[in-house]
Amino acid sequence: MASEDTEKTPDGGGGDGVRHPLSPAKKKRLQKVYEHATKQISQENYDYATQLLMSCVSEDPGNLEYVQSFMESLQKKYGNNKKGANFVLQLKERGSKSAMKKALGHDEWMGVIRNGLKVLTVNPWDVPTLRAMATASEKMGDGDVELYYLKSALPSKPNDPELNLQCAEALRTRRLFDQAIACLHRVEKVRPDDEEVQKMISRCALEKTMARGGLGKGDPTKRQQAEQEKATVQSGGKTREQMLEEAIRNQPSEVGPYLDLSQIHIDNEDFQKAEDVLGRAYKASNGDPDIRERWEDVQLRNLRLKLIKTEDQAKAAGTDEAKQALKQAQRALVEKEVEVYEHRVERYSANLEFKFKLGQRYQMAGRFDEAIKQFQAARSDPRRKGLCLLALGQCFQKIHQNRLAIDHYEQAIKEISDRDADNKKMALYLAGRIALKLEDFARAEKYLSDLAALDFSYRDVRELLDKIAQMQENEGSDDSVD
Repeated sequence: MASEDTEKTPDGGGGDGVRHPLSPAKKKRLQKVYEHATKQISQENYDYATQLLMSCVSEDPGNLEYVQSFMESLQKKYGNNKKGANFVLQLKERGSKSAMKKALGHDEWMGVIRNGLKVLTVNPWDVPTLRAMATASEKMGDGDVELYYLKSALPSKPNDPELNLQCAEALRTRRLFDQAIACLHRVEKVRPDDEEVQKMISRCALEKTMARGGLGKGDPTKRQQAEQEKATVQSGGKTREQMLEEAIRNQPSEVGPYLDLSQIHIDNEDFQKAEDVLGRAYKASNGDPDIRERWEDVQLRNLRLKLIKTEDQAKAAGTDEAKQALKQAQRALVEKEVEVYEHRVERYSANLEFKFKLGQRYQMAGRFDEAIKQFQAARSDPRRKGLCLLALGQCFQKIHQNRLAIDHYEQAIKEISDRDADNKKMALYLAGRIALKLEDFARAEKYLSDLAALDFSYRDVRELLDKIAQMQENEGSDDSVD
């Protein structure tokens, strides 16, 4: 029988964009599938290659190499005709397109990706699908993939204003200002009287000038001096990193060079250096809250990377010391996440997503009373109501409020969509378990039977149903004696 201590915290089902890192074993397996797919492409077996690559992208949607190969295979399959399969075949994926739109409306980013992939198999130039998948990728932190989807959509509708605006924002975020301005000029041709587009072009041009000088705020004279200093440094053969460090030394109160330098380290996945630089930027900015958030995000990425490495080391070593180091790494990440989300909830008091995430972290840290408070606030969000109710049931059970726990599990069963099968089954299982503990055999049988109908192999549901049947039989025997 499963222990109550092994209950899982419900995840966001893709709704909050959070993805756990792939295990080394899964990465290795996907790479083998990818290599086999590339061989199929070289042999022009595009249908088989597409199936293989779709499985790779579904499991690792942030892998740009997988996404590029998937799209290139489809484009070759359709002879780069810019329209995909015939109308009848595209009609067959109408359900996937509807499911993708629904997932997009509910912020279920993995649902957007997986249904979008099916739509692309019949038309890799479908602009609404590519835009939706770009949005999902951006929300999940996959900026390079976001940009690739948008660039893949542009040839089909090069003058579409909404597509160009979305693409411009993605390019601006990546500091590709010339390309962003080119997209905005295309919008300008369609909307010549749109003052907001003009402002966006001016803003991009200003950011480009500031980035070129490695500056944040500053007057034109300082920018000119910085340009001259940069030219002098370049003639000495120094790297971009060295130039930015010198700019920081020369103007320690200007935050621009700190941010540029941190981005270099982030792009190189050297999160420790990025964390150190952003810590200096936060101090130089006199506690700017936006810079603090950047700093915190990098701290979390650094801790997650350390956790992955520690997991690999613990698995390879198998020693008590390695296992202890893994527990410490897990604890350090949770503690930092609690600190970060406490700050986010304080700053964005109306943001229910941050309250939900903070509740999850409190729950993982064993701070159940505090978790309950956050989940009760976050359940006002209809997108996460079911997950909040499930988490509340778990928290109440942990503090031995079993009646409250089963009430919340029952509400969670009603609220959680059948599409979210994992959490639906979890709610049924926990409701059945706690009803059994309360010796309410009728309720226990109902929920565990519903679970068995969905998944008869789920945990120990079969043994629990047998146990209930035996207890009911024993009760019947006692009644007959009386």
